[in-house]
Amino acid sequence: MTQAPHGPAWLVWLETSSAAVAMREWLWLYPAVEIAHIVGFVVLVGAAVMFDLRLLGLSATLSARAMAHHLLPWARAALIIVVPSGALMFAAHATEFVDNPAFRLKLLLLAGAGLNAWLFHHKSFRSVAAWDHERPAPPGARVAAVVSLLLWAGVIAAGRLIAYL
Repeated sequence: MTQAPHGPAWLVWLETSSAAVAMREWLWLYPAVEIAHIVGFVVLVGAAVMFDLRLLGLSATLSARAMAHHLLPWARAALIIVVPSGALMFAAHATEFVDNPAFRLKLLLLAGAGLNAWLFHHKSFRSVAAWDHERPAPPGARVAAVVSLLLWAGVIAAGRLIAYL
């Protein structure tokens, strides 16, 4: 940090917390946390992409329920890595990130991805028995898959752009 943090008190408090200071001052801490974040994100988005591709008709011989049963625990486990690592990286630069348009876009796209997944599991996936194996997913499920793929691609792009904006 080249200058004292300024902005809303809670952001200044967060950025001056011992965890945030450690993230900035310990040589390998920020890179290690960032690597954990990326690995977690790869698992989370990888699981989502594999399931979305199934919804779009690829590997239709595989059971959609079995894929969900296999992939969802991986995605949930990845969240256990992604959320705290992301929070630590945010804390290290809270007053800077909060004004970063790429960071704001990433949060918006993450919220959209979460809402899309929630809607899919509470609407389209309830009828999975009718299209579970070797049958096309219904239009709503396919739309959710396309939206998911676009949102996750956007999250990745926005996350990467944070360093440049």
